[in-house]
Amino acid sequence: MKKNNLNNLLNMPEKSIKVFRTISKVNEILIQKYGIPFRPQNPPNPVDMLIATILSQNTNDKNSYRAFLHLKNNYRDWYEVAALSVSRIVREIKIAGLAEQKSKAIKNLLTSLIEKNGSISLEYLLKFSNEEILKELTNYKGIGIKTASCVLLFSFKKNICPVDTHVHRTTNRIGIVCTKAPDKTFLILNKNLPQEIAHSFHTNLIRLGREICKPTNQNCFICPLKNICRYSEKNFKIRTASKENKFLLLDNI
Repeated sequence: MKKNNLNNLLNMPEKSIKVFRTISKVNEILIQKYGIPFRPQNPPNPVDMLIATILSQNTNDKNSYRAFLHLKNNYRDWYEVAALSVSRIVREIKIAGLAEQKSKAIKNLLTSLIEKNGSISLEYLLKFSNEEILKELTNYKGIGIKTASCVLLFSFKKNICPVDTHVHRTTNRIGIVCTKAPDKTFLILNKNLPQEIAHSFHTNLIRLGREICKPTNQNCFICPLKNICRYSEKNFKIRTASKENKFLLLDNI
């Protein structure tokens, strides 16, 4: 066990130690199932990451990626996008769904950065703590904890696990947490997260949620976690191999 993880354990109450160890075990099993997830050597620009994450809300990664490319390929830079009307941005990102809501969030983010810092950049955040970065980013309209935490994990390579619907659903079913809201799940997971596992844990839980532990018709028969999962409504009727769905938008920005 790494020294930092050992120090964390020594300073945790008994309940937290149990969560910590369960997270570690789940991460190990998922790596055995899916492997260590792809991660680009060069992290994405944090502004790109924020916009891509906004586009990913309530849609699949392929559609949100296409919407992101519409903006990146059709305009010279984010300054040009900032100068567009909301209605024009809507037309560019329509494929991602909720286009009006997402366009307003993107427009607000870009214009606010220009007004506040004189440039469209988030590099100034590097001097902040994780908590300060989350607080700063969630001050922008349309950006919640999940979107802000994606910047921490993917752009700044922090050991922070964002919580989307898949992570929230799977960690509750497995029994790591018992929460009603993703933001509460986020707090518990990241309070008890072992060092250096956030990316693999987050990414492989998304694959589990997409391919096996679906909202309905989950395929518990082939789930690698079925022996430790506490979900009381397991479904062993489906026994077919799951269809791979491993494209992750945020590792392709």
